[in-house]
Amino acid sequence: MDSHLTHELPCSTPLPHKYPQSCSHQQGWDTLQALLDHPFLESASSTFKAIPERKFSVPQESEPESRWVYLFQREYATVDPAYVDFVGTDEATTCMGLAIRNPETGMTSVAHLDSPKVVDMGLSQMVSLLVQHNKDVDLDVHLVGGFEDVSPNHGNCNTRSGNQAKLDGYSFPLAAKIVETLCKSRERFHIRTLCILRHNTRRDPEGNAYPIFNGFMVSTSTGSIIPASFDKTSRCPDEIVRRIRVSASYEDSRWKGRLLETYETQTDLFKIAPCCWSLYQLHIALSLQNYSDSEILLMCSTSPSAEAPDFVKNLRRVWDYLIEYPDWRETFPMEQPRVFQRTAEGGWKAKRC
Repeated sequence: MDSHLTHELPCSTPLPHKYPQSCSHQQGWDTLQALLDHPFLESASSTFKAIPERKFSVPQESEPESRWVYLFQREYATVDPAYVDFVGTDEATTCMGLAIRNPETGMTSVAHLDSPKVVDMGLSQMVSLLVQHNKDVDLDVHLVGGFEDVSPNHGNCNTRSGNQAKLDGYSFPLAAKIVETLCKSRERFHIRTLCILRHNTRRDPEGNAYPIFNGFMVSTSTGSIIPASFDKTSRCPDEIVRRIRVSASYEDSRWKGRLLETYETQTDLFKIAPCCWSLYQLHIALSLQNYSDSEILLMCSTSPSAEAPDFVKNLRRVWDYLIEYPDWRETFPMEQPRVFQRTAEGGWKAKRC
């Protein structure tokens, strides 16, 4: 479909899925509402939702059939199609997955955004390797995740009071911040998929809301995007340590406002930088292990009723690791990163020094 459509938006652009050079915070909210209502993007969401979700798993004692990169919460990676066939993320309930691709080179960057606080710097991190040689290239954007975790009216900027009262929920503010940041960016973006908020919400007979999809996968060769879910065999390498690193980053000023870098684009290596955990975090792990699954959901999730079945199990695996290895130096000897290289078959293995 021709992307050059005409439709008046609050940001005064004739292209409903191509952003202008600047727009304000208020216009970010207005533009989000207009994008959600736009026929092209509504149609694109319907097409995306009609695609069967791919369950990405690596059978035991076998190797994957393709080369992939997986991203956890607050991580991002920019991948080269010469090295990577697919890049994706999942486990997004109130979080959102953002994919940006240079259609001229196939270079693709994916991030798992969990807070408005990481969007500004995160977007800069993502595009830094995508527009090195051509600043005028039009970049394709896909945004998937989040759902109506509050009443739709709460996410409508027109209902907000004059003092900009804090909104309930997580998905709407995050989506609005992403749109606002795309608006302000110097790069040129074309929204291709916008399966977020109401487009990514299903309801049970009692009216409770749940996300339709929690993840996606992008083909670097074609740019196509499909719904996807992963498991512990494909959320790799170094799943548990990377999960711990996400939590540790909240207390590390070096990562304030930034997305976590785990994958090295030019070398096709995963490099998990050292992170430290304290005796206090060990105490928290020991304490939380005593709670029931339902209590852990209420204490540890922004959307307890919408989490995947393995949510609590994954938390307990992280706590088990912290209890077994209370000193972070055991995980990062000599404070060196943990490095993983790709196998000939496409999987990952620890690189020996």
